Amino acid sequence: MIENIRLSLQGIWSHKMRSFLTMLGIIIGIAAIIAIVSTIQGTNEQIKQNMLGNNGHTVHISLYQDEMEYTVDSWTPIPDGIPTFDESVRTRVLKIRNVLDAAFYMERNEYNQNVFYLDRSLTSCRIYGIDEHFFTVAGYQMLQGRGFIRDDLQKNRKVVILDEITARSLFDSDSPLGKAVEIGGELFTVVGIAGLSETYEPVINSLDDYYTYYGYQSNTGKLFLPVSAWPVVYKFDEPQKLLLKASSAEVMASCGKEAADLLNTAVKNSAGIVYKSEDLLGQARQLQDLQSSTNNMLIWIASISLLVGGIGVMNIMLVSVTERTREIGLKKAIGARKGRILGQFLTEAAILTSLGGIIGVLSGMALAQAISKMSQVPVAISVPSIVLSVGFSTLIGIVFGLLPSVKAANLNPIDALRHE
Repeated sequence: MIENIRLSLQGIWSHKMRSFLTMLGIIIGIAAIIAIVSTIQGTNEQIKQNMLGNNGHTVHISLYQDEMEYTVDSWTPIPDGIPTFDESVRTRVLKIRNVLDAAFYMERNEYNQNVFYLDRSLTSCRIYGIDEHFFTVAGYQMLQGRGFIRDDLQKNRKVVILDEITARSLFDSDSPLGKAVEIGGELFTVVGIAGLSETYEPVINSLDDYYTYYGYQSNTGKLFLPVSAWPVVYKFDEPQKLLLKASSAEVMASCGKEAADLLNTAVKNSAGIVYKSEDLLGQARQLQDLQSSTNNMLIWIASISLLVGGIGVMNIMLVSVTERTREIGLKKAIGARKGRILGQFLTEAAILTSLGGIIGVLSGMALAQAISKMSQVPVAISVPSIVLSVGFSTLIGIVFGLLPSVKAANLNPIDALRHE
């Protein structure tokens, strides 16, 4: 085998230009496939990152009715048959496998200028009623002031924490700490400003991307009230939502479903209102599948050049057999068997296409990086695709080199020696 490899390399090197032109179809095909696969994987990772963003492996579980999230947008009490949950239920949620932390909260989207500071108001915002666990689960940290303490919750204090967007909208560059904000006709004292520990902006390359990811990266301001002060503003008990933190992105969906099933055991509603968990990772996979189904067609088109390259290899190997007919006859005359001749030509074809595969992989990696820089599309080099490409190119050499190799092995030594 080693001798066959040495002879093959020697033959390829002695006809450098012809060997390169023979490999060109393989090089182009492999390079195109590597570039496309790298772009697909990079795009898929970008989609996943855009969908999850600042998510931090958290899952929101809320009420749904007929596949639509149940929202409270008027001064209405909690729907019939929907219970409120206490610390004992949270403890049961924490016992779910791969759930690291959890918090119950309430949420309202306000669009009617219900929040004021002096003569300024918010045209829209989100107001949350939270407990002492919420900030830890949601990945918030205090930027100024303090968070809620136990006395705030136990004594129903009217205090509020703002995010940076709300603080800037109502107070410009002034410090809001200690100042009173009117929420629903009630005055709340600002005790802190909170922000996400890690921030992420989705990559927007088109209008479709904007509409796809904007909902998960909203720039609406947020206000946080102690859950005990929620009835001061909204007067009624309202449906609670659950926010849980999973150990990884892969288990988010299973943790969310199990937690939703747990909450639904206490739901006794005849209107079809049940708890469901969002599945951002599932939505990301749907977008990835949509992208991949389109790009897979490009892979098949690029594979055609591999077929053309394989035919080129077979053609050149047939020419090589013709050129080396006397050499083959001489080897058979001194005792070389069919298997030895067959192995030599198969090895030469396999090495020729393997070198083409290696050069194609390197070219594909360079092409993927060039595409990334020119179009701002992320790429991710796949090691399995590299190994598969080189292995496939070697297989092409064996398959398309088989006919010339068999022809060489079956030559009659007398006829071969007489060949001019």
